[in-house]
Amino acid sequence: MNLRTTNGGFLIAEATGVSVTARGYPNTPGIWTKEQVEAWKLIVKVAHEKGGIFFCHICHVRRVSNYAYQPNGEAPISCTNKGVTSGLEGGDWSPPRSLRTDEIPQIVNDFRLAARNAIEAGFDGVEIHGANGYLIDQFMKDKVNDRTDKYGGSLENRCRFTLEIVEAVVNEIGADKVGIRLSPYEHYMEAVDSNPEALGLDMANALNKFGIAYLHIIEQRRIKTEDEYEILQSLLPIRMAFKGTFIVAGGYNRENGNKAIAESYADLVAFGRLS
Repeated sequence: MNLRTTNGGFLIAEATGVSVTARGYPNTPGIWTKEQVEAWKLIVKVAHEKGGIFFCHICHVRRVSNYAYQPNGEAPISCTNKGVTSGLEGGDWSPPRSLRTDEIPQIVNDFRLAARNAIEAGFDGVEIHGANGYLIDQFMKDKVNDRTDKYGGSLENRCRFTLEIVEAVVNEIGADKVGIRLSPYEHYMEAVDSNPEALGLDMANALNKFGIAYLHIIEQRRIKTEDEYEILQSLLPIRMAFKGTFIVAGGYNRENGNKAIAESYADLVAFGRLS
């Protein structure tokens, strides 16, 4: 087994489903069953033998799904009944149904149990997937979230679901083993917010209260050439607001990644492809 990690390297798993309803793509991993936990143990063992630090990326895709991936062919769940009309090439997303208020604690609990399973599998911690137009991102973005209960409307209400998940996971495995990935400025799967800077700053300040290990933000960048890019929206305000380790991602290479660190734009740079 060949894992891309080195001694002291920080490795984050691909998006890993927290429950049977979390799926949206073929051949994606999960961590809600004992069999899945046992299968992960070997992979984690190899990463640790190479000296790596390995976090599990726990995820729920929700309206970015299809009836075929859902139990009994049911509709994917979301914060809304509005479906995705476009997205990844080849995406065939089925119309979702909006979660009832009384159903939301079960989803929060799914993340908690997934975090516990990740630790049982040997992972060093978890990264909560709150980006890329998936369930948590759907709740936070006002162009998707059209709820009228305590999880919709105001910025505070729209972030409530995310923070409930963070709190549950922190209480289960400890703040030092928890990170979260967000994409306030991006429009993945039509998840758009009218004031992304306010969203990013509000989340950074709210996350400070939990003392989590890190905040991982996808930067809005336009790559012009292999060696040239344009930052469409600086993350410095969010970086300055968050008190813990700050990670950026967004098409970096070795040179401009090192530059971001040298200029204290970030503490770490994430790479999702060979660079």
